[in-house]
Amino acid sequence: MVGRAKLSALTLLNSAASYTQETDLCVFNVCFTQNVKVLEFSSVPHFKRKAVWSVDEARLSSMKNSSLCLPLFLLFILLSHRTSLPAPMFSRNDVSIWSILKKCIGMELSKIAMPVVFNEPLSFLQRLTEYMEHTYLIHQANATTDSVERMKCVAAFAVSAVASQWERTGKPFNPLLGETYELIRDDLGFRWMSEQVSHHPPVSAFHAEGLKEDFVFHGSIYPKLKFWGKSIEAEPKGVITLELPKYNEAYTWTNPTCCVHNIIVGQLWIEQYGSVEVLNHKTGERCSMTFKPCGLFGKELHKVEGYILDKSKKKLCAIYGKWTECLYTVDPATFDAHKKTEKKNPDEKKGNKQVPRLTAFKGAFTPPPDTETVQVIPGSELVWKITPRPENSSKFYAFSTFAMQLNELDKRMEGVMPPTDSRLRPDIRAMERGDIDLASAEKKRLEEKQRMARKNRTKSTEEWKVRWFQQGPNPHNKAQDWLYLKGYWDRNYSQLPDIY
Repeated sequence: MVGRAKLSALTLLNSAASYTQETDLCVFNVCFTQNVKVLEFSSVPHFKRKAVWSVDEARLSSMKNSSLCLPLFLLFILLSHRTSLPAPMFSRNDVSIWSILKKCIGMELSKIAMPVVFNEPLSFLQRLTEYMEHTYLIHQANATTDSVERMKCVAAFAVSAVASQWERTGKPFNPLLGETYELIRDDLGFRWMSEQVSHHPPVSAFHAEGLKEDFVFHGSIYPKLKFWGKSIEAEPKGVITLELPKYNEAYTWTNPTCCVHNIIVGQLWIEQYGSVEVLNHKTGERCSMTFKPCGLFGKELHKVEGYILDKSKKKLCAIYGKWTECLYTVDPATFDAHKKTEKKNPDEKKGNKQVPRLTAFKGAFTPPPDTETVQVIPGSELVWKITPRPENSSKFYAFSTFAMQLNELDKRMEGVMPPTDSRLRPDIRAMERGDIDLASAEKKRLEEKQRMARKNRTKSTEEWKVRWFQQGPNPHNKAQDWLYLKGYWDRNYSQLPDIY
């Protein structure tokens, strides 16, 4: 009986290992007795241990001092997430991006092969997954019965989705056609899968769902990159949808434009700008926000402002903050009065720190995530605050803790996830280990392999078949979209292409 229970648990382990938070453990309810118990103790620094055992409460006290070599009846699982990359990032100071981009002004950059030195060790599919870092906002939306309160949470989630881009000047690897990425986070309550569904133009489709079937988050992104001489602009075309089945609600929006400045000379800095409208298709309520360009003196740097409106466009709530820091809501009349006062007295900050001015052509002031530079209006409610970056973030491509874990590969995951998963890309793995020469060679090999595969398809009647998504109208706003076909989590990955 014990042997069968242990085998069952190990089978579960093979299919679900390594998807827990840094201090969490994956504990399987083996149920080989009627009284399964859980013991926590912390004799190993930085980790929390949990043990599942059967029978014998008399042995409970001795377990705290026992070694990892526990009896057969005890299934012990210790899992953790990494807090750094295998190797720090390398310097880009000796590489001239101008020599590569000077012939590309005004061009769409997705068709141009860039040297690996300008990349970060993540695929764009993995970068998209960073939308989910603040999933707790979706859970908060589900927990309130007020539609306006739900809109506050959803709008904050839309803003938080771009927060990870702050100071991230490395370019993610372009996904290969057919490349996939999955992530299961029990601690955050979701599972995610994505697929590169088109190469020209490059389109990435994703589908996430709550582990309690409490939400569905999906979309498709076509990132148009253009070089304008001193900056690179990324316009993330595509629609994003969040569905809350509990309320039969669906929200849609698009992301703002991202721009990386001082490509040729000076300190690289990032801004987001443009309009974002989050629409509740059931109630007609919407949150219209403006991501403000920094302006000549940097006063508007990173600012986000807007209103939640009802279906007749009456202002219900004002929303403001910075996409790099935090987001507040306040009564719209109070917000409007504050804006009028601010215009009359532009240099007064009444007890708050003034944002330093931007020096033209020399980069931009970028406040650290734990420094509050948002002037809080009396009566405001904090809706979202960015998770502080780890102390070693600057050594590892300005990654957040969440981003640091995205390319983590545990041997127990191999053979469970499909061979097309981004974690298995040899160029990204080489770059993560600090082997730039190998990363560059593998990147060129994969690109050439993809070109040859496309060329061979044109010579035959064979057509590329997208495995997990199909193109069609978004069910809520009828915009062109890629919709999940289901079946990915059945773990049947036969007949997948050899893309690596």
